[in-house]
Formats: sequence, C-alpha cells, structure tokens
Amino acid sequence: MLISVLTGTHLALHNTRGEGYIDTAVKILISVVLGALLLAGLYSLFNDTVMPTLTQRITDMFDYAG
Repeated sequence: MLISVLTGTHLALHNTRGEGYIDTAVKILISVVLGALLLAGLYSLFNDTVMPTLTQRITDMFDYAG
C-alpha cells in the first residue's frame, strides 16, 4: 500500500501534461488586450460617426422653429 502511494505521488509530481499557469496567464492577457482594442475601436466609431449624426437627428426632430 505504501509503495502504491509513493508511486502515485512520484507520478503526480513528475507529470508534465496539462496546462501551466503561464499558458493561462498569457491567454487571459491576450483576451484582455484584444477586448480593449475592440472597445477602443467601437468607442472611436460611435464617438466620431454615430453620435454626431444621432445628436443632429435628435436636434432636428425637436426643432419646432422650422
């Protein structure tokens, strides 16, 4: 029984399969950077293109003078 436990422990400690902490950290970092770039692009698009047009349309809609 003791030999079985020691063998199992030895195999578990020397197991090189699976995903490490560095791989997971790199994946999270890449996803955060890509998300930030996507949000920055959407913010730039909405701020420069959509919002002035939307503001102008709302102003025209409530402009009772003519």
